Amino acid sequence: MLVFSSLSFWMREAGVERASIGFFSWVTLAYGLKWIWAPVIDRTQVPVLGRILGRRRGWLLLCQFCLIFAIGLMAMTDPQQQLFQMAIAAILVAFCSATQDIVIDAFRIESGSQEQQAAMAASYMVGYRLAIIMATAGTLFIAAQIQTIEGYDYASWQIAYIIMAGMMFVGITATLCSPEPPSNLESKISHSDRNIWQKFIHTFITPVLDLVVRYRWHAIVLLVLVCTYRISDIVMGVMANVFYVDMGYSKLEIAQISKIYGVIMTLVGAFFAGGLINRFGILKILLAGALLSAATNILFILLSQASHNLSLLTLVISVDNLSAGIAMAALIAFLSSLTSKEFTATQYAWLSSAMLLLPKFLGGFSGVWMDSLGYSQFFTMTALLGIPTILAILYLMKTKWHA
Repeated sequence: MLVFSSLSFWMREAGVERASIGFFSWVTLAYGLKWIWAPVIDRTQVPVLGRILGRRRGWLLLCQFCLIFAIGLMAMTDPQQQLFQMAIAAILVAFCSATQDIVIDAFRIESGSQEQQAAMAASYMVGYRLAIIMATAGTLFIAAQIQTIEGYDYASWQIAYIIMAGMMFVGITATLCSPEPPSNLESKISHSDRNIWQKFIHTFITPVLDLVVRYRWHAIVLLVLVCTYRISDIVMGVMANVFYVDMGYSKLEIAQISKIYGVIMTLVGAFFAGGLINRFGILKILLAGALLSAATNILFILLSQASHNLSLLTLVISVDNLSAGIAMAALIAFLSSLTSKEFTATQYAWLSSAMLLLPKFLGGFSGVWMDSLGYSQFFTMTALLGIPTILAILYLMKTKWHA
């Protein structure tokens, strides 16, 4: 969120054009490309740290220290004067964060049985969404409280991002206190007599073929579902904070509403998602999440046509966070159920990358679309982008597919 949501608010306050902010969101393509280096993370361990902490925790600790440095670098950069340098710092944050995602997804999946994955995904979502609230509402709240001058105040954003860098020590503490999951590293490392081509096949091709062989012709529908599930949410989300700024809402108003109602609704969605999946099945909850995401975008149309209305803003943010909590918990459990234990990190990285790559790419054009369409038509378009997802889920339900 520090290179996506909060940064877009920061840049818009600094006077950066909407089209530039939209294209700037392409730094988050790192999350859609992490499959490229996921096999390396999956099959190696960090020297020294890996021997002391284990394969997964060693990589986690390295990523977290790198993130402290990279977020601090963002804090030292003023986008009003140094937009290119900010892009470099943001790319570094995104790369380190995407690498941490690879490790923590494998850590989570390997730490529990198949029956525990829905509950673990819901628990993961609680922490993940709380971190999102901290990185969005928390950043805006800190910047608003520190701000001493009218209009744009770089110093307030600088301090807010330094504090966010310090928040990484929460993750570091968790890494040091957590148990290392059972390791099957030896079975994943290629034997010394394998040539480079065989290693390449086993590292990059075999995990994908494993998915195709297991799911056969359903793999195409699953790919459509995974690639489109978050399109509406992400394309709209690039412009969400820009929209709030243009509508005249202050950092403090957005922070307070997100921090109170956003947290409550996110926790409600994430907590209930695990139980709902166990009771109704994962596809039905995936469908509910997709429908809720589309409905949220329709609410943004109402917000764009209203004057400064905090009650309506509260409703929109609450429903948005509720739908996000349900949808993401269901999607994480769904992706986890598709992976095999032999290729945990690599397959999950492939799937989660596919989930983000198309939405993040399209999100880069959101500023251009916003300028040409206007808010109402833009939000209508983002709602309609969810139709392929709904059709894919309905097809899987009709054919009685299961992982």
